[in-house]
Amino acid sequence: MRIVTFRPKGSRKSARLRLGVLTEQGVLDVRAAAQAGVLPAALVPALNAPLTPAAFYQRGVPALPALNRFVALALELGGPQNSRWLLPADRVVLGACVPAPGKIICVGLNYRNHAKESNMAIPPAPVLFSKFNNAVAAPGEPVPLPAGVNQYDYEAELCVVIGRRARYVAEARALDYVLGYCNANDVSARELQMLTGQWLLGKTLDKFLPLGPYLLTVDEAGDPQNYPVRCWLNGELRQNSNTSDMIFSVAQLISFASRYMPLEPGDIISTGTPEGVIFGRKEKVWMKPGDVMTVEIGPLGKLTNPLVAETGS
Repeated sequence: MRIVTFRPKGSRKSARLRLGVLTEQGVLDVRAAAQAGVLPAALVPALNAPLTPAAFYQRGVPALPALNRFVALALELGGPQNSRWLLPADRVVLGACVPAPGKIICVGLNYRNHAKESNMAIPPAPVLFSKFNNAVAAPGEPVPLPAGVNQYDYEAELCVVIGRRARYVAEARALDYVLGYCNANDVSARELQMLTGQWLLGKTLDKFLPLGPYLLTVDEAGDPQNYPVRCWLNGELRQNSNTSDMIFSVAQLISFASRYMPLEPGDIISTGTPEGVIFGRKEKVWMKPGDVMTVEIGPLGKLTNPLVAETGS
């Protein structure tokens, strides 16, 4: 399934995000379908499908069979009333596919060629850092750039969404704890990142982690270590690699992190970026307001965000 969060076009920006499933017929509004009387009244609670983004991410992997069955029955039994709960893609505004992550764990220097372009040694263990939830941004949402900072950079990354509580997980079983995958853009302010030995300040400015456009659930995702990773800046291809160049695989990252902290449903791991970032180029022309970034990783769609000057900065 391709999971989205959305608001109907024309609704207030403060309106609560809805849980949707992207289908060939359009975006299926899960709660609206449950309330529309499409399915027999007794069947909706019996299926126990999650109806909101929070319910879906809190339940994680165990929610997938119920939601799959709910969507299949709704599409099979739906009739003329579909217009109330099956919306054309151009009638919705997407939110971040994971709108309220628990932990946001990021990985630095996790591609061999990126470590080389950064003139840094291949790390002996995963380099972990974090972002905060203020960094989460939706597809298409403008990313504000504060004045007084200049070294703005893109980073296309595969994002892993955890779907079961994981603690002391063996590498061989680590992918069993994955709910799905989405595109991420680990936008960075390099002079703030390098200001001290801690990277946090340059990584967690407002809207510096766009996610989306959808979460591809693990049952349809295939091998996460064979995804093309691409990033365009203003239409120019800047990053063109593959997750096979990762130093530490998705399974290794989950296993490693779970040794030291519990991973909970709804936590995310942004797994690092390949070569091609501005930081690694000989001539460093940093991003600026008016630029547009696009990330595309494997079967995860395209994530596009414009850059704007921060209002009042």
